[in-house]
Amino acid sequence: MRSSSRGDPPTTGSGARRREAVVDLLSSFKRALHANEIAERLGVEPSRYAKLQRLLEELSLEGSIVALPGQRFRTSQKQVEARGAEREGTLTVHPRGFGFVALGGAAEDVYISPEAMGGALHGDTVAVRISTRSRRGVEGEIVRVVKRRHARVAGVLRRRGRSAWLEPDDGRVRGPIVIVPREQGGPLVPPDAEDGAAAVVSIARFPDLADENPEGVLEAVLGTPGDPNVEVAKILVREGIEEEHSPEAIAEAEAFGGEVPAEALEGRTDLTHLPMPTIDPEDARDHDDAVWVIREDDGSYRAWIAIADVSHYVRPGTALDQAALGRGNSVYLPDRAIPMLPRALSSNLCSLLPGVIRLCLCVEVELDATATVRRARVIEGYIRSIAKLTYPGVARALGFTPEPPRSPEAEALRNDLQVMWDLARLLRGRRMRRGALDLDLPEAKVVLDPKTGAPVDVQKRSHDPGVAKAYQLIEEMMLLANETCAQFVVDQGIPTVFRYHAPPDQAKLERFATMCGELGLAFDPEDAADPKRLSVFLKKLDAHPQKQVLHMLLLRAMKQAVYDVANVGHFGLASSAYLHFTSPIRRYPDITAHRAIRAVLRGERVDRSEAATERLREAAITASERERKAMEVEREVVDLHRALLMRSRLGDTFEGTVTGIVGGGVYVNIEDPFVDVLVRMESLGQDQYEIDDEGLRVIGRRSGDRIAIGDAMLVQIEDVAILRRAVYGRRLAGEPASDEAKPRRLRRDAADARPPRRVKISKSTKPLKGIKTTKRTKGGKSAKVRKKQR
Repeated sequence: MRSSSRGDPPTTGSGARRREAVVDLLSSFKRALHANEIAERLGVEPSRYAKLQRLLEELSLEGSIVALPGQRFRTSQKQVEARGAEREGTLTVHPRGFGFVALGGAAEDVYISPEAMGGALHGDTVAVRISTRSRRGVEGEIVRVVKRRHARVAGVLRRRGRSAWLEPDDGRVRGPIVIVPREQGGPLVPPDAEDGAAAVVSIARFPDLADENPEGVLEAVLGTPGDPNVEVAKILVREGIEEEHSPEAIAEAEAFGGEVPAEALEGRTDLTHLPMPTIDPEDARDHDDAVWVIREDDGSYRAWIAIADVSHYVRPGTALDQAALGRGNSVYLPDRAIPMLPRALSSNLCSLLPGVIRLCLCVEVELDATATVRRARVIEGYIRSIAKLTYPGVARALGFTPEPPRSPEAEALRNDLQVMWDLARLLRGRRMRRGALDLDLPEAKVVLDPKTGAPVDVQKRSHDPGVAKAYQLIEEMMLLANETCAQFVVDQGIPTVFRYHAPPDQAKLERFATMCGELGLAFDPEDAADPKRLSVFLKKLDAHPQKQVLHMLLLRAMKQAVYDVANVGHFGLASSAYLHFTSPIRRYPDITAHRAIRAVLRGERVDRSEAATERLREAAITASERERKAMEVEREVVDLHRALLMRSRLGDTFEGTVTGIVGGGVYVNIEDPFVDVLVRMESLGQDQYEIDDEGLRVIGRRSGDRIAIGDAMLVQIEDVAILRRAVYGRRLAGEPASDEAKPRRLRRDAADARPPRRVKISKSTKPLKGIKTTKRTKGGKSAKVRKKQR
């Protein structure tokens, strides 16, 4: 048991002592602590972490502690006398004007009426005061804005006389946003900026009151709304994702030259005797890792996983480091990648290209014949990769699939690749037996016209089982390296950034259990607290016809993995210690792991101070935020291309599967093209449809007609909203076609289908009425801009 000075573990002793331990710990820190850090400081075992989360939720609901966004908590410094505690969270605004504040650690969001919104905008971090509980649930009012949302907003530019404003694409953002000069006396917009053009503004003055609108300066005028290249550029500008690196970062990268100099090899281990091919997707632009495995005469294995030594080039405090930290990770779009590092490093000097010397950190692991690790070490070395292989080529060489073309390089290494696969298969078996989760969910692949950039198709990524095996080969090697390095830093007591994945959300698990029960599957939500029992349940779904939908629902119940300085384990991998080490070209946390390990290998002093740990914690928070942003941008770009593609499919009929139910209707996934269609409630039929209590189906009020998640549905595409990245359809009467007879795509019957509607992008020319703006003062200070009265 930990010493009493750190508090009693909240999983032992009485309930009062558990509560006191948490409150006392938070009271001893001036800053907020993440739930992971609370668990670590109180000695909570990973198996008890879910109970700690429930305790934190109870304490925050009663006002004993304050829940902050991102599962962080601090001591309660202020109690509101009669109306409840003041708490912080993220505001999500509905297009109709009301909103909700999500409080970290709390079960319920707080409803905010339009009158209680104040000057807060969608996406702000706000302090909310709980006022009452009504039929809407917990209600409150925003008392102040703690942190403003990102300032950039995309929309449509409007010009009338000397006035200009932006109509936001996102209906949740308060608008219109009145455009002001960047500097006093400067122009509002460029002379050639056309009314109705796609544009991005940066909010220069946020509103103070509920009836005020924001003011902003124009960042970019991009062109015609709806053009594929314009819409993608709009997303990137809005999110502040810049394709070009700063001149300083580029200069630092290029100063290293194009080849590794001899002096850089001094003190490193020569690993060039190991062939070590890279194995990547066919369109890979950078190559972080190379692998090699041998089998000894006694059946044991020795594996080498070499990872590009990016930390040799990206040093703390440099322009390269600031650029990498600010970006957090590379962003991958259908037509290009936006790298975290300048291309002089990402595509050349740090990429493990064949036939050239490259610096690396290499994980060498010795395993017995059952793939149990005997010993492991990390080597600071250099390699010369023998070949650049692809997953399809490896799959063909190993006889997994006859589909891809033969790869001469892979064929030449067939016997060696077979040894790698034998070890990977053993490692995967061990991982699955300990409880790692294996969710099979399809990904979208956008096919673009090379000349125009317009989408010509959206497909499911190839799920050739043979190619999937080749992916698994490398996946298992990377997991082995990541876990080995995580254990290394834990044993050494080195502060670094870990990868943390929390147990699933309990409320969402209850919903998943209800769905399983209706399909005749026995699932106890308590089983999900143990990844091993959850993994056993997933295996039972392998042959189930609703496997994909069930996997999707379970994924929604999962928490998103994040980065943190506390090692609490990784639920999805059933791993007690896990970090990211194998992709330093495209992820910043991997660089922090490399730096920590290099320091130990070189015998350098490791800074274990609180200040150093705090810097790592800030880097972890930033990396988690950048990762979420990259995922959202990548998803939005795919949804944009889906919407653009479906403009030519208006009136066409498809068969799909209901995969989601929201307040506005049901989502139907169609497979060819691979698109999600929203069928709004009014488009489901003549009845009035309502969502049931479990949120798993909609039911007609008069007819009792039931539409549930997992049901097949015929839909006709009736509208596309490019700015909302949405495709809308209506439900057609009649039973879906049988599996034997149904076509991939059903053309509409001209005899009974209404003509398709054209897609219209708003180019309204109405003047900006009802907004009163006073003149700006000589000092350039903005006066209040009154919002249009509804």
